Amino acid sequence: PDPDWASHSLGIFICLNCSGIHRNIPQVSKVKSVRLDDWDDAQVEFMASNGNNVAKAKYESKMPPFYYKPTFLDCQLLREQWIRAKYERKEFIHSEKQEPYSAGYREGFLWKRGRDNGQFLSRKFVLSEREGALKYFNKNDAKEPKAIMKIEHLNATFQPAKIGNPHGLQITYLKDNSTRNIFVYHEDGKEIVDWFNAIRAARFHYLQVAFPGASDVDLVPKLSRNYLKEGYMEKTGPKQTEGFKKRWFTMDDRRLMYFKDPLDAFARGEVFIGSKENSYKVLEGLPPSTQGNHWQHGITIVTPDRKFLFACETEDDQLEWITTFQKVISRPMLPQEYAVEAHFKHKP
Repeated sequence: PDPDWASHSLGIFICLNCSGIHRNIPQVSKVKSVRLDDWDDAQVEFMASNGNNVAKAKYESKMPPFYYKPTFLDCQLLREQWIRAKYERKEFIHSEKQEPYSAGYREGFLWKRGRDNGQFLSRKFVLSEREGALKYFNKNDAKEPKAIMKIEHLNATFQPAKIGNPHGLQITYLKDNSTRNIFVYHEDGKEIVDWFNAIRAARFHYLQVAFPGASDVDLVPKLSRNYLKEGYMEKTGPKQTEGFKKRWFTMDDRRLMYFKDPLDAFARGEVFIGSKENSYKVLEGLPPSTQGNHWQHGITIVTPDRKFLFACETEDDQLEWITTFQKVISRPMLPQEYAVEAHFKHKP
């Protein structure tokens, strides 16, 4: 929104946020305000004969379908590396420059947060499409990986604020059908974004085989996903007689997970949120007899088996969570989601 700035060397209009990134590559992009700066006739003519669509056709001509194209809502790192990849490195004009994320194999070192002590330690990571897995090793010469994460169940999402690093990436995978989180970063912004797109590329090629009839348009939204919502709520247990405890909640597609700490490796618990056709619903408030909540803005989620009670600190939080839950519940369930729901019902 509000493209009040322009790169008069590239012939494109940009927003205020992106204008700052363009200013950092002056050898490629020269920036002016559309309203505040003086423009000479040649510059105006150049803008008129180019424009964003012309630039897109040129600078994105060989862009792979799996490459993540950020929006203005994405973090600074993703937007900066997109602009540099497109205009400075010209990665989507020259296919050979896409090797770091398109080759199907990638290895290198990332700083990984320790599960117990919270310290970031250098760990070797290997992504192999052929093996269908991302692995990491605790020692450089280790024969066996510490973890094998199947590409089938892999997700990656940038979480700079949560991880406390502008290049912080959260990788999740399923272990015994429970979600496991790992938190990594690399000092070099291009390096961590290349890892992110390499994971997306591996997922893309896996899904092409798994769903041979599907189009790129169908597959691309499944490559990686941002969380629908995260934040603190209070919760009580299944008998609803114990006190409410403050927990960090993450809504990941249909999995509502809760953690003692936002950077925990494993969720304390997960709740499957199905659709209204299957008798799931969300209600504002808590049952009248509820006790033990410190926060006053309650939410009740009704599932076919039981009710889950949550409390939010503010009315705004309550409204945002209810809206998020309603979006999920109003979406019909996919065939594969019934299998996930069945697993949740049979969890010990």
